[in-house]
Amino acid sequence: MELPPERKLSWILKCGWKGLCPRCGKGAMFRKWLKISDQCEVCGLDYRFASPDDGPAFFSLCIIAFPLTFFVVWLEFTFAPPYWVHLLTSFPLLAFGCVLPLQPIKGWLVASQYVNKAQEAGTSKLWNDLHEREKKRRDEERI
Repeated sequence: MELPPERKLSWILKCGWKGLCPRCGKGAMFRKWLKISDQCEVCGLDYRFASPDDGPAFFSLCIIAFPLTFFVVWLEFTFAPPYWVHLLTSFPLLAFGCVLPLQPIKGWLVASQYVNKAQEAGTSKLWNDLHEREKKRRDEERI
């Protein structure tokens, strides 16, 4: 499915946030909280192309932990609260703020890789071979 450039971002965000297959938009991308399925149960998209690696943790830390750290430092210097205040506010905010968005961020990265046909430099021959084998397998299954 080839999307027009003006729809790519909205499709990537929708599929990533909801954990849907980036090809069909119907199947589940995840089989567990952060474990990507082997393939889409609706359209059969093979998720072996997906390689988000440490990206979700990096973005979670940069987007959420960094600003929250400023809040914690501001809270400490402005009010000098006792340590139990940090235990009740700062630590839960940082922990949940960094952990909860991991799945949507991972989904966003996987959908981005699929929609933009991202691949490592020099691996196009390997991917073409993989797609050819997959196409042959599907053709044999139809017969």
